[in-house]
Amino acid sequence: MPQSLVQIRGLKKSFGSLRVLDGIDLDVAKGEAVCVIGPSGSGKTTLLRCINLLEPYDQGSIKVDGTEIGYEEGGSTRKRRSERALAPIRADIGMVFQLFNLFPHLTALENVMLGLTKVRGISKAEAKDRAGHWLNRVGLSDKLQSLPSQLSGGQQQRVGIARAVAMGPKVLLLDEITSALDPELVGEVLSVVQGLARDGMTMIVVTHEMTFARDVGSRIIFMDEGRVVIDGPSRDVLANASQNERLKSFLARIEMKH
Repeated sequence: MPQSLVQIRGLKKSFGSLRVLDGIDLDVAKGEAVCVIGPSGSGKTTLLRCINLLEPYDQGSIKVDGTEIGYEEGGSTRKRRSERALAPIRADIGMVFQLFNLFPHLTALENVMLGLTKVRGISKAEAKDRAGHWLNRVGLSDKLQSLPSQLSGGQQQRVGIARAVAMGPKVLLLDEITSALDPELVGEVLSVVQGLARDGMTMIVVTHEMTFARDVGSRIIFMDEGRVVIDGPSRDVLANASQNERLKSFLARIEMKH
């Protein structure tokens, strides 16, 4: 197996007495698109939020490209990295959320440029070029000067994807990015992600879109009660779903919703 770009070992996280992640081990190779599925409350979003330390974790290790994410290594006690030390590490981990989180007073172009100038430190002219390139890639070349309020939900989410990818991240985390969209807008967003997968972008995608998981994901991780229950090639996992009662009942509930 190629060397892991993302390596997670023994990851545990609790909220009070509720154990949300219960010993997660996961490897993601460069260029893989891993789809994470599972019922509500199984720990999927918390897993993503731990990978870029939006959520501190209690035990275990998360490395991206060999760097321990949230904590400095060495010594017997874990020392959380400072926000200043975390910033360049986080810049290598793109994240797109369920809700679009765009700055309402900035245009689509300015939303994408902001991280490039503030975090990556590149010139405004270069940031403008790069932002324009990615907005064009997600099909929004005619919306560069539009404010978020002038865009549909699907268009706003595509700006969010362009903003994350323009930073040149090593890995892209996508958290239920179609769940807040009207059904007719889902396809336009997923086709953008499909294009990124074809280009070899390393992605961890939490999704309820099973056709997308089957067709785009190189692997499916099925989580339940804070654990990875199944991990395998996407088509194999879905084709053999009837062999696992928990997966079978989860997929049956998804089918009913759709």
